Amino acid sequence: MLGTSFKAEVFEQHFGDGSSLGIELEYVTETEPMGTGGGIRNVLPRLRADNIVVFNGDVLGGTDLTAVLDTHHRTQADVTLHLVRVGDPRAFGCVPTDENGRVTAFLEKTQDPPTDQINAGCYVFKREIIETIPHDRPVSVEREVFPALLAEDKRIYAHVDSAYWRDMGTPEDFVKGSADLVRGIAPSPALNGTRGESLVHPSAGVAPGALLIGGTVIGRGAEIGAGARLDGAVVFDGAVVEAGAVVERSILGFCSRIGPRALVRDAVIGDGADIGARCELLRGARVWPGVKLPDGGVRFSTDV
Repeated sequence: MLGTSFKAEVFEQHFGDGSSLGIELEYVTETEPMGTGGGIRNVLPRLRADNIVVFNGDVLGGTDLTAVLDTHHRTQADVTLHLVRVGDPRAFGCVPTDENGRVTAFLEKTQDPPTDQINAGCYVFKREIIETIPHDRPVSVEREVFPALLAEDKRIYAHVDSAYWRDMGTPEDFVKGSADLVRGIAPSPALNGTRGESLVHPSAGVAPGALLIGGTVIGRGAEIGAGARLDGAVVFDGAVVEAGAVVERSILGFCSRIGPRALVRDAVIGDGADIGARCELLRGARVWPGVKLPDGGVRFSTDV
């Protein structure tokens, strides 16, 4: 069951009924944003099981789902959360547990977190718990549903591990997650064969002397010129990177073009945009679709 809202039609057009992936897919669309809890409640009429696994759609993870379900059944939990240990939990809300793995609190971000365990965005709910979520307004599962369940002394347990986990909610994290998949750092059955420094579609053209490293992805029909250097880049279908250009940790949209000797670093280039020769786009630059920058039109260096 895929709960969708913004640009809902894109998902059904791409995945269809799921048969090409060996699964059965159904879609439930929110006409108005219902929040993380309301989105779960919104699909209730279509659910057909007593225990429901819920995933945040913008998380790339590598946990063992069978183990999460085993924890749920072993503890006879009302809700089980997947928690992941991180090196620096200050950027996240954290979730402490007791010695038996039972959740004791849901804490907001703090500079002195009492635990390194954070919510990884994967849950197992008993159906009867989902039935209690309000259906007529937006609801936050993190700020409303879970604290209320704790107050009611419901059995909320955690499955804690150190599996690969990345929130993919920003372009920067999308680029990092893509590179981790290509390099084999993030586990996924979606990629077959040996992992490496790049993944190039068979129809793409890569000229002699071009260097593709850092988990770079080259899409269908893209063209990479001689001497170009791409490090951790995501290059969508039909994009062109001209000779001598450098692209680092950036996204190049469909049919975009990067001119000769241009530098694109930590940037997002929209579909059909045309970046002129010797331009420099750095540190979070965003170029909207169809925009054309002339040769040397944007630079940070003092030389011409």
